[in-house]
Amino acid sequence: MHDKFIKDNHILKYEDSHLNNVKLGITTREEGLSPYPKSAFNMARYINDNPQHVTQHQEELAAVIQYPREQWVFPIQTHENKVVEVTAKDKGTNIDILTDALHGVDALYTYESDILLTMCYADCVPIYFYSEKHHYIGLAHAGWRGTVGQIVNEVIRHINFNLNDLNIVIGPATSTTYEINDDIKSKFESLPIDMNEYIETRDNDRHGIDLKRANALLIENAGVPKDNIYITNYATSDDLSLFFSYRVEKGNTGRMLAFIGQ
Repeated sequence: MHDKFIKDNHILKYEDSHLNNVKLGITTREEGLSPYPKSAFNMARYINDNPQHVTQHQEELAAVIQYPREQWVFPIQTHENKVVEVTAKDKGTNIDILTDALHGVDALYTYESDILLTMCYADCVPIYFYSEKHHYIGLAHAGWRGTVGQIVNEVIRHINFNLNDLNIVIGPATSTTYEINDDIKSKFESLPIDMNEYIETRDNDRHGIDLKRANALLIENAGVPKDNIYITNYATSDDLSLFFSYRVEKGNTGRMLAFIGQ
């Protein structure tokens, strides 16, 4: 089946026939300035990269998506489930330099125009929320901790319109090659979804987990129609020509930037 994330310069851009005003996508690792490894398009300021490399990558992305850096917002992610609404006053937060603002935040949303929500990823799940009818966009970062913490439910809990009008896009993240142990598996037992649909036991203390699927099930369980949820086939851990993978590269890698704006 045709994937709705389409390659365009340094990004995978999401395209859908009913998408009119919302821009969403994620950067790739190709053809950059950063040594992670060489010629990598790193978008994170919080790793050991030259800040000027990140700034130039931001400027290149801004030109491609026609969204000036001054309108971007970036939180300091900590793998938790805190959700914050942002407004025009937050534009530019953590773009030129990292600050204490929006610290400990793993999901953002807004009802305002001319704001680009951004977050960095390298295996965790980027989850995009939008409703053009209600002029709403959101972005969440869900690793295994964010999934257990049901960050998607926290985002949905803040929504003040009918969930039939909400669309979800689940972007490139690690595949089921990602394995967890018994201890982490036990943390998923409290979730209100069937573990058998996203966890596969392979050996003693070894379980493959599909975090994209788990989050889709949580979103559906929260009341969003299944037909409103799209899951990409792209997997970060399976294609190191396109993506950074924190787990495969043992932490010595850059980060992609997921973004959504209206």
